[in-house]
Amino acid sequence: MAFRAHIKVCFSDIDYAGIVYYPRFLHYFHLAMEEFFAGALGMEFPKVLTQHRIGFPTVHLETDFAKPLKYGDELEVEVTIKNVGRSSITWGYKVFRIAEPETVVSQGRNVTVTVNLDSFEKLETPDWLREKLIAQQKLGNP
Repeated sequence: MAFRAHIKVCFSDIDYAGIVYYPRFLHYFHLAMEEFFAGALGMEFPKVLTQHRIGFPTVHLETDFAKPLKYGDELEVEVTIKNVGRSSITWGYKVFRIAEPETVVSQGRNVTVTVNLDSFEKLETPDWLREKLIAQQKLGNP
């Protein structure tokens, strides 16, 4: 089963129309990805950054929006691994309201490149991380 992170829509997430401002969905994707590291991979995201000095900048992004979200909505953001390349990871996201757990309100995908945080040079995703990501890919995409 795919990993899901719980997020609550805050007042600062909404726009003048009273709905979640669309860039906030990208923030939700990133928050869920950080939680994925701890909840699905068993490692805290800050440790990957600070101890292993590995970063994951986004190089491609696409998002679709189906339904608006409002202040106070409680969400689950599903995170899946779509592909693990030599130095790239393709992430998939689906956003659900907890009150409507089968209705996708937004979905997206981004591609990150693994980089050395000291030099910002691209590097191959380390085997210890690649193995964990591939295992999650199989769980999230049976």
